[in-house]
Formats: sequence, structure tokens, C-alpha cells
Amino acid sequence: MNTRCVALAFFLFSGLALNAQVAEVTVKPLSDSDIQLIRQDIQAAKDDIIKETMQFTEAEGTAFWPIYKAYAGEQRALAEKRFAIITDYAQNLDSMTDANAKNLTEKMLQVEDESQALRKKYFPKFEEALGAKRAAKFYQVDNRLTMILNVQLASAIPLIP
Repeated sequence: MNTRCVALAFFLFSGLALNAQVAEVTVKPLSDSDIQLIRQDIQAAKDDIIKETMQFTEAEGTAFWPIYKAYAGEQRALAEKRFAIITDYAQNLDSMTDANAKNLTEKMLQVEDESQALRKKYFPKFEEALGAKRAAKFYQVDNRLTMILNVQLASAIPLIP
């Protein structure tokens, strides 16, 4: 496994260990440029993990990467929606009403539906590029990476008081 893959795994799992600690830490808010750099690093690490795990032939790589770049772009758009919901949640956490909670939950469910629709939309394209078995393997890898990121994110978000 290359250095980037190890770094991503460390980054993702280190947050889980940090959440178990009791120490109070004050952190300055991330700027938009900080968030952009983190996203670029995560995307680059995901690309490396996919490349290493899938071991594409030259023909597969030529067919796969343009489709994946479009897919990842649409995933980023959904991530922006998810981030906006989380930001809204954080701003209203201490004054959360039933109406706020319902609204935010409905928005998050909509993003989850859109994420599933995106995966369904792109499967035939990946299948055409790689064949069904290799496309299914890519979806396994993509799903694992998504679950790791979601667990990391969920562990950092406080529950409604």
C-alpha cells in the first residue's frame, strides 16, 4: 500500500481514537481554502486506493478514469449539499426545534436518495467500461471508502441534545 493510502487510513481512523479521549481542544474554524485542500487530499488518496485496488489494465484505465472523474464530480456536488446541511445543523444545534430537526432530516434523506440514484446512474457506464464483475468490484471499493468517510464524519457530529 503506498504512502497516500496509509496516510488516508491514518487520517480517517485517527479521528475515531481522538473522539474517545476526554481532553478539551479548541480549534479554529476551517476556512474555505482549508476545506478545499482537505477535499483535494481525500480525493487524491481515494484515486490512489482505487488505482491500487483495481489494478487496471491500460485499456481499462483509459475507459474508467474519464467516467470516474464525472462520477466524482457529481459526488462532490452531493457532498456540498451534505456539508450545507451539517453546517445548518451545527448553527442550530443548541436551539434545535422539532421543525428544524424534521427539515434537516428530510434534507439529509434527500441527499442519501440522490447518492443512491447517482450510483445507479453510473453503474451501466462503469459496466460498459470494465465489465459487470470489475464494475461491481469498483463499487465495493467505492462503497467501503464512502462508509469509512461517513463513519468518520458521523463520529465528529454531536447528537441532538
